[in-house]
Formats: sequence, structure tokens, C-alpha cells
Amino acid sequence: MIKREGHSHTEFCPHGSGDDVELMIQKAIKLGFQEYSITEHAPLPDGLADKYAGKTTGLTEASMAATDLDAYFQKANQMKAKYADQIKINIGFEVDFLPDFVDWTRDFLNEYGPQTTDNILSVHFMQGANDKFWCVDDTVGDFQAGLLNQCPDSQVLYEHYFQTVLASVNADLGPYTPNRIGHMTLIKKFQDYFGLDRHFSEDNLRLVDQILKAVSGQHRELDLNAAGLYKPYCNEQYPSYSVIQMAKSLNIPFVYGSDAHSIAEVGQGYNGVISLVE
Repeated sequence: MIKREGHSHTEFCPHGSGDDVELMIQKAIKLGFQEYSITEHAPLPDGLADKYAGKTTGLTEASMAATDLDAYFQKANQMKAKYADQIKINIGFEVDFLPDFVDWTRDFLNEYGPQTTDNILSVHFMQGANDKFWCVDDTVGDFQAGLLNQCPDSQVLYEHYFQTVLASVNADLGPYTPNRIGHMTLIKKFQDYFGLDRHFSEDNLRLVDQILKAVSGQHRELDLNAAGLYKPYCNEQYPSYSVIQMAKSLNIPFVYGSDAHSIAEVGQGYNGVISLVE
């Protein structure tokens, strides 16, 4: 198996550390990675601001600025060329699925997709209180006010989340649709803080099965994301083990991702999480 880092961020991420992507790539090389995907958060649609609730920074710092796109591609391509003899570098985005902005997202991918070689599709926002979008993974306060207060039953909350993931998998995002589904159990990021159910109900597992069969039928991959192991209220990789087992039974490919936003996070948890899918 090629040692591959499939999910990483850069200094263009407003909620990251600001660490230079070149130093992150150098660490990946030292750790023996043979392939490295730069997948910065794609810009969000301007219209989302009118439909968003919660902490302002959950929106304004969620993604790279559209004005940085040219600089992002320039830096990423410089890295690809500079380190070509040491590591294969892919360039792309982590794209947010927003059910009200499918056309916008398709247009964005049609414009910038030709410059990319590896992309991830993730759910970071869900519709919740006041029919607004709320961040799934920003703050415990927003999670409670926007999502948990609407769905105090863990399984109902999980169902709402998985329905959104299913919609993302089935969305028509055009020829540059991302090939990998990101951290598909991100809804559990604050599970220890709120005492959420550790396991999914039978109904939710059936919904997970629908998602995975769609992913399999579309010949897509799953992000094997180590970041949750290092979140203080999650302490679990994304996806959780039951989902990993189900995906393995369908022979869905996994791609390890540290979801690194800093040099220190590159390669985190690799040996542990990759052993779950070998």
C-alpha cells in the first residue's frame, strides 16, 4: 500500500495554524509518505451568509477566501514541481456540501476543477434552528443551540446528519465531483461533551448502508480521518469503527487523512487508523 496523506490544509486556511504548506510537505517526506494531497477548504458561496446562524467566525473563517485562489494554486503548483522527485503531490479542495447551493458548487467545480487532481466532499454545515445553517464542528455552543436543541435525541441528530451526507453523495456536482467523502461521522466531534450515543441505531446503520452503497456504486473513496482522535470531546477517528467495517465489506477504498492544519498534525495517528482497514 502506498503511504498516502490524503487530507491536509495550508496557510490559506483562516482557522488553521498559519504553518507554511512547504514545511508540512517536508515533514510528510520525513515520515515516509509517498503521496500528499493539498486539499484546502474551498471558498463558500456569498449567499450562505444570509442563511447562516451561529458564531460569525464559523462562517467567515471556515474556508479560504476566493481572492486567494490564484495564490493558492500558484503555491501548490510550486510545491508539486519542487518536490516532484521526493513525493507525488495532488492539488485540490475540500468542498462543502450545501443543499441550497448545489448549482453554485457545480459552477465553482466546473471553473476550478480542471486545475485539481484530488478533491474531498464534506458536510460541515447542517440546517437546524430557525431553518438556518449551523456549523457541525465549530463550537459546543453553536452545536447545542443550532442542532442539539432541535434534535436532543442522539439518534435523531445522527439521522439528520446522515440524510445530509446521503444528499451530498447523490448530488449532481458535475464532471469534477469530488472523488472522496470526507470524515463521514463528523457529527460525533462533541460526543463526549454532550454524552451522545457512541453507537448508531439499526435505523441509522441502514441509512449508513445506503450511503456506502451509493459511494461504492459511484466508485468513490472514503476519507479515513485521524483528526477526531485528537479532538478533546471526540476521541475517535472518522468514520467510527462500525462504519469502517461496513465499508470494508463493500470493498470501498479508504484514503488516510490527517486533516492537518499544522506541521505537528501531519501524519498524526497514521499507524493506528491504517491498521483498521488493512
